[in-house]
Amino acid sequence: MKVLVINNDGGGFADYMELDENTTVAQLFQKQTGGANSGDYLIRVNRQPCAADQVLLDGDRISFTPTKIEGAESHRCGLRRQLCQ
Repeated sequence: MKVLVINNDGGGFADYMELDENTTVAQLFQKQTGGANSGDYLIRVNRQPCAADQVLLDGDRISFTPTKIEGAESHRCGLRRQLCQ
């Protein structure tokens, strides 16, 4: 089956991939990210939140967007620093 994978990590990319039937979201995530913590990503199928055990279907669109960007300062931390000065 063919799916569109959108990886918004780093420079980001989008490309079609051929996957085996019955591939789950978790299996694809591990294959694409090499063991990254899924809790650090917003993972969606066809623009909707999904479960890790959701089986992907032909034509699905899967996106991985990091929620933590290395080196970025949390808005809350920056605000706290301003208030404390």
